[in-house]
Amino acid sequence: MQSTPSRGTLHYRDYFYVGPSCASSSSIVQGQIYVEHLVPNTVTQKFPLFMIHGYGMTGAHWLTGSNNVSIGWADWFLAKGFEIYIIDEPSRGRSPHQVTVDGPLHTIDTVTMQKRFTAPAQYNLWPNAKLHTQWPGSGVAGDDFFDQFYASIMPSLSDPVELSEKTRDAGVELLDLIDRPVILITHSQGSQFGWLLADARPSLVKAIVNLDPGGPPFFESAIFSSRTQVASSTAEESIRRFTPARPYGLTEIPITYSPPITSPSELAQQVIDDSSSYFIHVQQAEPARKLINLVNIPELVITAEASYHSMYDHCTVEFLRQAGVPVEHVKLEEVGIRGNGHMMFIEKNALEIVEKEVGPWIEKVIRD
Repeated sequence: MQSTPSRGTLHYRDYFYVGPSCASSSSIVQGQIYVEHLVPNTVTQKFPLFMIHGYGMTGAHWLTGSNNVSIGWADWFLAKGFEIYIIDEPSRGRSPHQVTVDGPLHTIDTVTMQKRFTAPAQYNLWPNAKLHTQWPGSGVAGDDFFDQFYASIMPSLSDPVELSEKTRDAGVELLDLIDRPVILITHSQGSQFGWLLADARPSLVKAIVNLDPGGPPFFESAIFSSRTQVASSTAEESIRRFTPARPYGLTEIPITYSPPITSPSELAQQVIDDSSSYFIHVQQAEPARKLINLVNIPELVITAEASYHSMYDHCTVEFLRQAGVPVEHVKLEEVGIRGNGHMMFIEKNALEIVEKEVGPWIEKVIRD
């Protein structure tokens, strides 16, 4: 395979919007998403990439490297001949927020950013946080790279149901417009939108790469939970320690199961492990329903060593497998890639991750 250029790849760029609709009793157009379309001078790959960012972020974060000079993942894939579609989720970045129509917004503050993403070793809020070494700079406010990164963080829709519905609707329109199978690359919260898109258009999704995907099933981890952690002696008491989330298992809104369901209450839950104070491992009770529209779509889950996801991504992977989804799980430390946090794809060794793990997996999927 050709080497990746250090300063980018010759390509064509355009942008457009999909998903706009007139709000009820209003002349305002809302729900649209910005799409950045990148096409290398020579397209050599059969399947385009469709990249979906995480909470508080925008598509711009796929474009640059850890020091704002080296190339980002988008350029790496352009150099390999991939056509790319990158979105800004609804009411985020270049996708307009209509204050009279759209729901309220929430912004991640600098301290939360430091604790969870850029300087977790300084706060040590979960067991592997102290292993974080790959963020460029100190990771705290006042550091040049942190300040540049935080300046790029955008307000996000507070209601996860509203965000899910609007991202799904606009994303499906984009898939229909592309009209050929894509490979989805998703990060964090963006993973549940990838599952929803694949569910809605399984014939238009070839494969999915999930970086630290949203989870664990059914409940928030203690990192995000508003509930007080207390000792418990029963499964019911254990569940009450954690805030319910993702009532359809891994999504906030309906996704297709077989046998079908009409309410998330029909997904019988079973506590697998309640020994951790950080998360609770809950799966479907057997016999498990299948995510029938995802069973023929291969998935890759990448978990970073020092991320809070290192505690519970195995729960997400097991949920997918139990539901019939073919998924490969790579823990970066087990393949010799150490020190990454949740923002792995913009950290110092971001290119090592895509070159050694993500890129070869996508090559294998295309070849198979």
